[in-house]
Amino acid sequence: MKIAHIIPGSGGSFYCGNCLRDSKYMKALQDLGKQVVKVPMYLPLFEDAHDLNEVPVFYGAVDIYLKQRFPVFRHMPAFVDKMLNSKTVLNLAAQNAGSTRAKGLEEMTVSMLLGEDGLQKDELERLVDWLKNEAKPDVVHLSNALLLGLARRIKQKIGIPVVCSLQDEDVWVDVMSDLHRDEVWELMQERAREVDAFVAVSQFYADDMQKRLHLKKEQLFVNHIGVDAADYEVKDIREKEPMIGFISRMCEENGLGILVDAFIHLKEEEHFRHVKLKITGGKTNDDTAFIKEQKQKIAAAKLEQDVLWVEEFEGPSRQDFFNSVAVLSVPVLNGEAFGLYQLEALASGIPLVQPELGAFPEVVGLSEGGIIYHPNSAKKLAKAWKSIILEKDKLAELSEKGLAGVKARFDIHKQAEKLVKIYEKVAP
Repeated sequence: MKIAHIIPGSGGSFYCGNCLRDSKYMKALQDLGKQVVKVPMYLPLFEDAHDLNEVPVFYGAVDIYLKQRFPVFRHMPAFVDKMLNSKTVLNLAAQNAGSTRAKGLEEMTVSMLLGEDGLQKDELERLVDWLKNEAKPDVVHLSNALLLGLARRIKQKIGIPVVCSLQDEDVWVDVMSDLHRDEVWELMQERAREVDAFVAVSQFYADDMQKRLHLKKEQLFVNHIGVDAADYEVKDIREKEPMIGFISRMCEENGLGILVDAFIHLKEEEHFRHVKLKITGGKTNDDTAFIKEQKQKIAAAKLEQDVLWVEEFEGPSRQDFFNSVAVLSVPVLNGEAFGLYQLEALASGIPLVQPELGAFPEVVGLSEGGIIYHPNSAKKLAKAWKSIILEKDKLAELSEKGLAGVKARFDIHKQAEKLVKIYEKVAP
């Protein structure tokens, strides 16, 4: 079986859990003997930002943005398109990516969901022709439901099944204006009928999206994200300094403000004077002002020496981060569909302290490797930290349970086998 996995690239400027999820699954599928081809859209892929040689980037971010905003670019000669989609331009765009916000991109989102009826119809034909003539897959897997506009043309022109992952589409759509939000959800409901199987990353999100997209029960599957515990080092948590970690895009939506306020509350007590905070995960240009505000709060509390900001978060730097922290917290304001960083922490022997939102209780409950607090406020988070950060025995117990839980419940190889069974249901 050959699978073409279509993945929107983040350009590698921040910790992209969805991109990492797809990369881990593709490696696990290859380990099972399946042929998998990554098909990047918009920007180079996370952790692959420097390699555009094997497969072209479709729907180049610069090209489609200019054509959406400025009609004159829709009539440019072919060499202009080629230049805008070149490795040099896309890498430059990735390095200077301003945001991942939906506001300002509502019309483009609608146009993408319209597929063959949208402004990007020529690029859709280019992608489908490449899939048909070059990749020749048995099944196409879309990374998220915002790509549903591709499904109908793929099925019409190639006649193969389409599978679609579900993870955090609501985060993108729900911040749009009322008019665009309703239009996008309606388009997604319509285009969902073209898809053979949806794969949600948690039961929480499956239940939510079944209602939002009006999905049939036989069309919807739950397949948790996975990791290979062998890819991570485990340091004895009793030997670690009391350091709290945050790894995700450093932005307001991911709860960085709550995290900083909670740390300031924690440090008001002399008993926790030795506790430190380490923050990493990258950012977009949109996040710069917010991060500056957080640093100013830390400076006003005279805690600069206790807060470490780590710029690099890929490869060995990520494991160095996990080797140094004793607890992980990413207090996403409204929760999320999963949060791969949770599994990476658990596989490194690090307990979680997460809010009772989204799929966080599901992951903590299945792994038994952390604690949940409610509501998602700075004071409640600080109180949760106080209950374990200096308690070596509690930390060690959660560390052992969490590692065992990852191996039993979230092993990437077992999850990949389940994904293959889903493919086989739609492409026997």
